[in-house]
Amino acid sequence: MQKSVRLKSFELVAGDIRDVDVELLHALSISVRWPHRPKDWELFRRAGHGIVAVDGIGRVFGSAMWFPQGDNFATVGLVITTPRAQAQGGGRWLMDQILEQCGNRNLALNATHAAYPLYVSLGFTSEAIVYMRQGEVQQTLPALPTLGGELNELPSDRLTEITALDERAVGTNRARLLALLAKDASIATLSRGGEVVGYSMRREFGRGFVIGPIVAQNARDAVHLTAVHLKNLEGRFTRVDTRERDGVFAEFLQRSGLGVAETVTTMSKGRRFLNREDKNPWVYGLAGHALN
Repeated sequence: MQKSVRLKSFELVAGDIRDVDVELLHALSISVRWPHRPKDWELFRRAGHGIVAVDGIGRVFGSAMWFPQGDNFATVGLVITTPRAQAQGGGRWLMDQILEQCGNRNLALNATHAAYPLYVSLGFTSEAIVYMRQGEVQQTLPALPTLGGELNELPSDRLTEITALDERAVGTNRARLLALLAKDASIATLSRGGEVVGYSMRREFGRGFVIGPIVAQNARDAVHLTAVHLKNLEGRFTRVDTRERDGVFAEFLQRSGLGVAETVTTMSKGRRFLNREDKNPWVYGLAGHALN
């Protein structure tokens, strides 16, 4: 695979994303109005692998990352190019190298409107829409449905209590990712009859906080697992990424002050990524666009 590319008047070279000053990555995300802080970039670099497109004097013109989850699956994200590089094929060049690194893994990603045609041309197929809901949390939350279970806080050293549940919801083992997220997160669980049937995480991200993953057996459970975090975030900027377009959960988020800011498209290459079944838990809130 080509490790450098000439884009008209300048040449870009591929480098390991871990070798670049995080402030340059922060500047890259700011240039496309993405909210990632340096601390968020550091988390991504611990969670996955990636490349950057750098010119001859060290300026970063693009990035792309992939995050292994289990032995045969990975998510792709943080595919960013400056307008100058994008217009000259920089995005495709980055993705070609990411696909080479991922080998035969099944893949999933969340495509922005601008990047969607590129991913279609690379063999990705659409599966669902993700609604990025964000805003300042209302001082008074909407009335909650009856709680059918017990909510508790989960210490980060007891993640084994939720990893199997998460694997049933996602279809792959994310134990390593959950451990990384949990280091700086508040974790809530919902139990019935002594069994954990749902969980959620809240952590600082971007402009404020993100709540996700949110894994639950139904929308009412998801409401409670979200509300337990929102009640401590009144007036704070908060984000939840969800594939729920309408219904109990979406309505609760809307009435809590989290309106739809934009949408992206979940796409897959290889096996189908989303397989919702009535008796299995479901991901009501994503860990993040890059992490799913």
